[in-house]
Amino acid sequence: MRKLNLIIKFFKKIVFLLLILFCETSFSHEGHSHGSSVVASVSFDKSGTLWRVREQQGFVIVDSSNDQGLNFSKSINVNTEFQKIGTSGDAKPKITIGPEGNIYVTWTQMLSKPYTGYIWFARSKDRGKTFELPQIVHQDKSEITHRFDAINVNKDGRIFVAWVDKRDLENAKLQKKEKEYKGAALYYAVSENFGESFKIEKKIIDSSCECCRIALTNDKSGNIVAMWRQLYDGGIRDHAVAKIDINGNVVVNRATFGGWKIDACPHHGPVITKGGDWGYHMAWFDGGEKAGLFYGRIDGDAWVSSPAKRFGNINFQPSHPSLLSINEKVYLAWKEINEFGSYIVLSVSEDGGKNWLESKVIKKTDGVSDYPELIQFNNKVFLSWNTIKDGYKLISLE
Repeated sequence: MRKLNLIIKFFKKIVFLLLILFCETSFSHEGHSHGSSVVASVSFDKSGTLWRVREQQGFVIVDSSNDQGLNFSKSINVNTEFQKIGTSGDAKPKITIGPEGNIYVTWTQMLSKPYTGYIWFARSKDRGKTFELPQIVHQDKSEITHRFDAINVNKDGRIFVAWVDKRDLENAKLQKKEKEYKGAALYYAVSENFGESFKIEKKIIDSSCECCRIALTNDKSGNIVAMWRQLYDGGIRDHAVAKIDINGNVVVNRATFGGWKIDACPHHGPVITKGGDWGYHMAWFDGGEKAGLFYGRIDGDAWVSSPAKRFGNINFQPSHPSLLSINEKVYLAWKEINEFGSYIVLSVSEDGGKNWLESKVIKKTDGVSDYPELIQFNNKVFLSWNTIKDGYKLISLE
């Protein structure tokens, strides 16, 4: 009888976790919701105002808070017409602030065919009072995959928008070479006039994963450093990094060596952030026999990765990490799920990622929740997390 009870308990746990996963991934069908989604992105401006972007009933909405997330202003719509907006998996609207104070927003519009979309961009030059008419950042308007947008603004105000793109796969189909082309590709477009317009898009690489987020940061000169999940020989889905300078020169290197072989897209993108003069911090999820959440350092000159360090409880599906580094202090946050709900777990290193303090749960909720996002204002670090049950929370980590 005891053995039977243990078996029943085990299967109840599995069913519960599957139900939570179903809610997490299917809360919005094919990237859009019928009501309001749980995803949110945030950014501080120079004055300490917190700006937030969300999706609500087919509109991208922006509001702000002057008391660190306790109260928010009345929201305004960014897009002028209803759209099916990507909010599932690794997709959600993004917001960032330029050094001149402009507010920039990107999002993915889902089109009528499955897995197709456009990448939209909008800006506000009057501190969020109004947004100019949105524009599609890519000149290719085919009804194909342009999805999973990522945006970066460097210290000079140069705007870089990247996305997953399948135009090359479509060309391979036309040439009857579809079987020779694996995955998707990464493309990007740049604005050098503070979002007034974008130059024609360029390709970073072929054979990227089809639906994992792209992580972006800058080197000390303001060049782009990108990290994403890449398809390698034998069906392996590990990660690559690239440096993309202002002239469009691209240098790509392999960053992880987990060897996860899967003929599907995991919806588990990586994160990368600048460390000291030595290079970058990175975190990612790997499946397969060596499943887990991992952290590593990467040498920015030789592009050599350190041995990966595992984090989290694999039984609770640690995933979707966020990283933030201030001097030698590094913050790593991720999400876990068990039969009691969703948890945000935090680990901190005080020596540049060489050693880590014991991980601890800093927030939990029941039901559907977004992934964690670490942000900073001056030298203060905050965790941003949105949930259905408990609403939006901005948690000081100092």
